[in-house]
Amino acid sequence: MTKIDPITVEVIGSALTSIVEEMGEALVRASYSTNIKERRDCSTALFDRHGNTLCQAEHIPMHLGSFIGIIPHINKRYAAKDIKPGDVFIGNDAYEGGATHLPDIVLAEPIFHGDTMVGWAVNTAHHADFADRGHAHIYQEGLRIPPVRLYREGELQQDLQDMFLLNCQVPHERLSDLRAQMSANRLCVQRMQDLCTKYGADKVLAAGDALQDYAERKMRAGIAAIPDGTYSFTDYFDSNQFSDVMELKVDITVKGDAMHLAFDAPPQVPAGLNVIYTALLATSYYAVKAVIDPTILPNAGLSRPITVEAPHGSLLNCRHPAAVDGRIAACQRVADLVQGALAKALPGKVTAAGNGACTGALFTGTREDGSLWVYLETIGGGGGARPTADGLSGVHVHMTNTSNLPVEALELEYPLTLLRYELVNGSAGAGTWRGGMGLRRVYRIEADCRFSVEGGRLAVYPWGLEGGLQATGSHFDFGNGQQNLPGTVQLRTGQVVELVTPGGGGYGSPSGRSLDAIRRDIKEERITPEFAERVYGHGAEQKIYRAATA
Repeated sequence: MTKIDPITVEVIGSALTSIVEEMGEALVRASYSTNIKERRDCSTALFDRHGNTLCQAEHIPMHLGSFIGIIPHINKRYAAKDIKPGDVFIGNDAYEGGATHLPDIVLAEPIFHGDTMVGWAVNTAHHADFADRGHAHIYQEGLRIPPVRLYREGELQQDLQDMFLLNCQVPHERLSDLRAQMSANRLCVQRMQDLCTKYGADKVLAAGDALQDYAERKMRAGIAAIPDGTYSFTDYFDSNQFSDVMELKVDITVKGDAMHLAFDAPPQVPAGLNVIYTALLATSYYAVKAVIDPTILPNAGLSRPITVEAPHGSLLNCRHPAAVDGRIAACQRVADLVQGALAKALPGKVTAAGNGACTGALFTGTREDGSLWVYLETIGGGGGARPTADGLSGVHVHMTNTSNLPVEALELEYPLTLLRYELVNGSAGAGTWRGGMGLRRVYRIEADCRFSVEGGRLAVYPWGLEGGLQATGSHFDFGNGQQNLPGTVQLRTGQVVELVTPGGGGYGSPSGRSLDAIRRDIKEERITPEFAERVYGHGAEQKIYRAATA
């Protein structure tokens, strides 16, 4: 093995991080669809030659589930000797393609330095196209693509691309976004080759191994600081896609410097809410890392001390042909489960529950020229209160990290008008530190279209910690007396749709909140005087209420 000193490891590690971040910016800036160029619903990563995560950009944690699956599937389908420079593999299938749902199209390109493969450039982008579909099983959810060559030694396989575009509702967007993905990977290949030329391929490979070992050591040290034992937590998963409230549970067992997560979940459902195993892994790794040590490098080393299990054929570890399009909703609850359990092991290090819903709104229609349009938006909410600070308002939490679509871009490209976009007064859970506020987004329909919404926390609200109160939940109003409906509805010109997302839970007893903080909340319209009186104004707290509202 090539010996390498720690300083060189750090220098090369910083270069690798720079490469994946530059990939991400190139992908966003070169893309065409609003979902990628505005909402940044994409991620980039570098893998070593063995298919282990070497470096992932700080984009969307959920996309790790797509990345960790595709290289093993490529290696299963193709012999190493048959993979050449200029090959580009495309895939999206949750069962045979390495992705976690079909809209996330993954492109993977091997990186060669001379005749030696030194890694893989990988990126994924959410193509907001497979819209207005059924979700009884995965065959209804779009075109399934196992890892196949889109480019063979640098030459586009036109027939494959034509077949893909024929199955898309907005093909000109898909083609432009695919080209942006190609450009991002080609940039990564060039940067990685330059790095190998500068330091030598052996030294770069050795640094990659050392970085993974370092991440493993930091994770093991963090786990070892937790007292041995089993820590359990139960939460509940509700959605407008079904009528039941499902109980989910996790038992986290810590023994020495290793951790085992055992989930219990009901059987998979005939709706697009099931979670494939790689998505469960990505969520578990994220949730543990966020609590143990957020500074741990995002590579394959951090997962070595962690094992994860859930019943096969369950909501959290589904089997073919379960539908998986909306898997992010259940993954958000998985993150809540893990952090709820770890709050018992590490009091004072875990936030209260965030909005945990990832409310998804999907509008589809036809323009005057007969072309189709698809507008996808995932709407944030409140973040959970922290042990020493209030939660953030109007943000995405945990497994999703997209931006919002600005009003100007929305109204320019789609026949919709945004009437209101605001924080929801009183939606945050009260506490010594209050949670963040949820969002209200109100659309007016300017041309007939079809609309669907997926969301949770309708009946089971985000919980507080250490005496903090729960937040409020979701609410969807389609007009004409229709509320919280599942499936797809037809909207007419002039109809108004209102979507309200959950806040974040509070941390610590409300009696511990300072007078200045209560006064500031009322002044900034985060709570109403009536809410302050109800929550903070009982008994001895009357003085605080009167002073705050004076």
